Amino acid sequence: MDSSQFSLEGKVGLISGGSRGIGKATAVAFARAGADVVVTSRKLPDLEKVAAELRALGRRSLAIRVDVTDSKQIHDAVRQVEEEWGKIDILVNNAGLHLVQRFTEGSEDIWDRIIAVNLRSHITFCRAVLDGMIDRKYGKIINVASDAGRAGSTGQAVYGAAKGGIVSFTRNLAMEMARYGVNVNCVSPGLIDTAMWNTVREESPKLAEAYEHIVPWKRLGKPEEVASAILFLASDEARYITGQTVSVNGGVFSA
Repeated sequence: MDSSQFSLEGKVGLISGGSRGIGKATAVAFARAGADVVVTSRKLPDLEKVAAELRALGRRSLAIRVDVTDSKQIHDAVRQVEEEWGKIDILVNNAGLHLVQRFTEGSEDIWDRIIAVNLRSHITFCRAVLDGMIDRKYGKIINVASDAGRAGSTGQAVYGAAKGGIVSFTRNLAMEMARYGVNVNCVSPGLIDTAMWNTVREESPKLAEAYEHIVPWKRLGKPEEVASAILFLASDEARYITGQTVSVNGGVFSA
């Protein structure tokens, strides 16, 4: 991907779940486009490696350990960035927890965690950054959902419900924030070649094979291909796009 197509020069971006996969690919794309980037996740050693890579590209970068199920840690991280760097222009809500499991075999503890990571953390991060964005009359929020939340799939009832909630939350928040110059959009990945999907392959190989078979493009997507869509929505080239969900899925139809 040629990140020079879309400039983020002078912008500050914060990416949750930034230690690997789509989050890391997005962080690199943002840095190449000129942004300073904050990456968060629970895995600080991995985050530090990503931050070092971004600094090597000539950008400022912070690695902040955040458990996204803890709202205080989210608000503290946002406050730290605003105090040190003065603003957050772009928020990418990418943190996610994926589990393939029959609904009848799940437990309330598991459901609560899936919802907390995949939906509530997005809501909390948005609330944490929005006061600053509203004051500056500028902001870009990109929430990362999943086609499991749009088309449905086996073994992902609660995960799909949380991801579907992101799509609805994005649409509603976009309507509220348009008057303040804040764009809120959603990217909905299909099957992407990440560590998360490799876990599905290991735990449910037949199910993974069935999923992969329905992709018209006949391959898994790459994290960088999702990052390209996020980069576009984060850029000022997408200034008149808000409340939308963009599927990055190799042609699989989703409602």
